Amino acid sequence: MIKLPYPLNHWEKRTVPPNTACTEAYAPLLANQAKYGEGLSRKATDITQWVDAIESELRVSEDLLRVLLSQTEAVRQIIEGKRVLITGAGGSIGGELCRQVAGLQPRLLVMVDRYENGLHSISREVAQRGAADRAHTVVADVTDESRMHEMWRTHRPEIVFHAAAHKHVPLMEVNPCEAVLNNVRGSRILIETAVAHGVERFMLVSTDKAVNPTSVMGVTKRIAEMLVQTVNSGAPGIFAAVRFGNVLASNGSVVPQFLEEINAGGPVKVTHPEMRRYFMLIPEAVGLVLQAVTLAKGGDIFVLEMGEQIKILDLARNLVRLSGFLPEEIPIIFNGPRPGEKLSEELVGDDEEVEPSSVESILRIRRFADLEVSFLLPQIHRLESLAAAGDKSAMVDLLRAIVPTYHPPGFNRG
Repeated sequence: MIKLPYPLNHWEKRTVPPNTACTEAYAPLLANQAKYGEGLSRKATDITQWVDAIESELRVSEDLLRVLLSQTEAVRQIIEGKRVLITGAGGSIGGELCRQVAGLQPRLLVMVDRYENGLHSISREVAQRGAADRAHTVVADVTDESRMHEMWRTHRPEIVFHAAAHKHVPLMEVNPCEAVLNNVRGSRILIETAVAHGVERFMLVSTDKAVNPTSVMGVTKRIAEMLVQTVNSGAPGIFAAVRFGNVLASNGSVVPQFLEEINAGGPVKVTHPEMRRYFMLIPEAVGLVLQAVTLAKGGDIFVLEMGEQIKILDLARNLVRLSGFLPEEIPIIFNGPRPGEKLSEELVGDDEEVEPSSVESILRIRRFADLEVSFLLPQIHRLESLAAAGDKSAMVDLLRAIVPTYHPPGFNRG
C-alpha cells in the first residue's frame, strides 16, 4: 500500500524531511531528490530520466510486501516446470508478470500481445535475464478465436495470466464498442479456449474500477470478472481474478503527465480537488496477482488491502516539491473530472461481501448471490453483436442490464 511520505504543509524547505523510512513507498521518490542533483532543478530535469529513476527506485524499495508476494515458495511450486501464458505482455502489468514469472523457472513462457513494440521490448529483456530458451513471443489478438486455439495447440499453456485489456477510462468512454470487443469478447474467447484445452489455472487481471462502475472500461472489466466467476461451475481448472488500484509509473499513469507539466513550467492539471485513488507499485500489483494464484479455489476475486486513498492533488503537490519547486512557482489548476471518472474508487461492490484470506493484506471478495451462466452468456453474445454493429445506445442499455450497479454519468448516445 502507498502512503504519502510527509505532511503537505511542509513547504518551507526543499530538502528531504529526515524521517522518511524506506518502507514508505514514496521514500524512493524522495531519495531521488538527493541522488539526481539539486532537487532535479528546472535546468537539470529530464522527464525520461525522472520516470526511469522513479521506476528503478520503486523496484528496489525495501517494501518487503511486494517482494515476498512474488517470491514465496508456494508461488514457485505452482509456476516451476509449467507452461505459462501471459496476455498483454507488452504492457506495464503484463511485462512485469513476464519478468517475475521468468524468474520462477517455468518450463515455457508464452508472451502474447497484439502490439509488436512492447512485446519486442519485453522479449529482449527476458532473454537478457537468461530465459531466452524458455520464452516465446506471439503477436496475436485475444479477440481472434481461431488464433487463440492455434496458439493453444502449439504451446499448450497450463497457467494463464490475462492482462490484455483496454484500460484508459476517458478514451473508452468515446470508444465504448472497442472496450466491449476487447475487454468482454477477448476475455470470453480466452476463457472458453482455456476451458476447451483443459487449462489448470487462469487468473484475470482486473481493476477497482469494476466496482459499482461509472465507466465503460469499468463495467466491461466487471463483466470479465463475472465470466471468471461463472466458469468454474463446469470447468476442471481454477479460474479467478485480482483487482487493484491505479499503478504508479505504468502506461497512462498521472506521474509522467505531471512531470511533463512541471518540466514545462506548469500549470499542473488536476481534474478535481477531491479526486482520490488507491495507488500501487507495479511489482506490488504483480506480486498480488502471483500470490492470488496460490490462494484461488475457483470463482474468487482477490483485492489488496490498500489503506487510504490518496488525493491526486496531494500527489501533484508532492511531485512539484520533489522537482525542486515551491508551490507558487508551479501553479496547479483544476480542469474537471473526465468522462467516466468517479471522485473516489471502491474495493467492494454493493452486491459483494469481503472476507480475509490466508495471506495478510489480501482479501477475498464474494457475491451475495451466485451468477447464472444461462443468463450471462446469451446477454454477452448479444452485447458483442451490438458492439460489432456500432450500436452504442443499445449496447449501453444492455451493459446496465447485465451489471445493475453500472451508472454511466451523462453518456453520449450519439
